[in-house]
Amino acid sequence: MVILMYLLTLGTCFCLVGLKTNIYIRQKRKMSFRKVNIIILVLAVALFLLVLHHNFLGLSSLLRNEVSDSGIVGFQPIDFVPNVPRQAVDGRHEEIPVVIAASEDRLGGAIAAINSIQHNTRSNVVFYIVTLNGTADHLRSWLSGSTLKTIRYKIVNFDTKLLEGKVKEDPDQGESIKPLTFARFYLPVLVPSAKKAIYMDDDVIVQGDILALYNTPLKPGHAAAFSEDCDSASTKVVIRGAGNQYNYIGYLDYKKERIRKLSMKASTCSFNPGVFVANLTEWKKQNITNQLEKWMKLNVEEGLYSRTLAGSTTTPPLLIVFYQQHSTIDPMWNVRHLGSSAGKRYSPGFVKAAKLLHWNGHFKPWGRTASYSDVWEKWYIPDPTGKFSLIRRHMEISNVK
Repeated sequence: MVILMYLLTLGTCFCLVGLKTNIYIRQKRKMSFRKVNIIILVLAVALFLLVLHHNFLGLSSLLRNEVSDSGIVGFQPIDFVPNVPRQAVDGRHEEIPVVIAASEDRLGGAIAAINSIQHNTRSNVVFYIVTLNGTADHLRSWLSGSTLKTIRYKIVNFDTKLLEGKVKEDPDQGESIKPLTFARFYLPVLVPSAKKAIYMDDDVIVQGDILALYNTPLKPGHAAAFSEDCDSASTKVVIRGAGNQYNYIGYLDYKKERIRKLSMKASTCSFNPGVFVANLTEWKKQNITNQLEKWMKLNVEEGLYSRTLAGSTTTPPLLIVFYQQHSTIDPMWNVRHLGSSAGKRYSPGFVKAAKLLHWNGHFKPWGRTASYSDVWEKWYIPDPTGKFSLIRRHMEISNVK
């Protein structure tokens, strides 16, 4: 349409100039025909360039408005800092969106994870940091006051109203009342323009190049790739009660008719949703977010999750929606259980070879007794505001005194 407009404009210019030229020729017959042609050409080109410039400015204004649009229901972009020096990024220019949730009490974990990712890649990574309003200023101060001030990031506020009617307040399942754990359900909203994205928890350290994880191949029709709990790189950890942490019965109540009607084998290997790669085009096509919200609501009404829930309350709906419909990531990209006693079974050599270390479990590396916390602390950047500090370090200082 724009090209057609240009052609019509150009044609009009030629007609007008031609008409004036005929008059001009009649009045000034002494002027040579060659000089007239030159004048016609110059005037036509000048008019065409003026029209082209005018339309280009209008198009640029439109594009700027589209990029700055933040009218997303439930999420409000707070900050966007594209400060990374372009010369520091090599030929692999494709943007890699990495989504991390950052709560106030675990902010040091998110900082360490981001630092490890940034240090081990030359790819064009943009961090989408999901948090609550009260944490945004603290996070921004931490980033700007450290070596991470040059990273490209976007702080997005999570609206807890999104979870109304979808999360059950259960004192025995403390995770259910932590809204940021559900941010992973809304990836296409968090990263609306991306076709693919990586999600990871805040209790991880990345030791490999994030580009390798991003390039994980997904099978046709699969919206995500997870690391299965039965893989050889992770230790199977038996949990108290009827279920265990590596199959479906550890997360879902198979006594409930609605669960039985799904015909999912209780012995099916579960997967860990703390690190995964998402095909956002397929995610939107299959309405994955709506499906997840559906099962969250049904659990509130009918109690579909296992009473001996083996992990996060975000896992059961993901297991249902992605049953036999997900790809797998390299197990070395989610070496987990470092937050439980099982982490002590890993050899130093194995931990060093891992591409991603995951302290899922009760013990966190910024806490008291997590395994290989010294590896995590290598990537930790002290809080310039002094609000966040390592619990373990305080204990060590107290013991010395």
